[in-house]
Amino acid sequence: MTSGKARLVRLIGLLGIIGGIVMLLVGGLVWGTVSSQLSEEKITVAEDASFLAGATVDNPLAAYAQATIINHHAMKASGGKTYAELAQDDPTRPTVMTASLLRASLFTSIVAFGVSVFAMGVGILLALFGWAVRAVVPAAPKSATTV
Repeated sequence: MTSGKARLVRLIGLLGIIGGIVMLLVGGLVWGTVSSQLSEEKITVAEDASFLAGATVDNPLAAYAQATIINHHAMKASGGKTYAELAQDDPTRPTVMTASLLRASLFTSIVAFGVSVFAMGVGILLALFGWAVRAVVPAAPKSATTV
């Protein structure tokens, strides 16, 4: 491989490492932001939840636990009917609608956590691939200069 091609390949490897580090940092920042925003809402998983009862909702598992118990409560209140199945004048309709909106918000946070983990994982792989490329392609020898 010519020294020009080797330099280009090593540069691509370096860009992979830098890009990977950026993705890892941004993914971590997104995770932290979503977690802190959920924490600021001071939501705790309902005591009758099947798992994580009483836990603060600041992570994807707690958000899922709370969304699940909200659905359970809404289904119980509506006699097992979803918002779309309820009659327009059904008195439980506003409660079920609110439950649906809360669940949608919690599921959105779960997706954001998932995307952040995906970004961090891809960032790690990208950095490792960049490192591997640089390890396989030797650096161009320093040219001797004469004075």
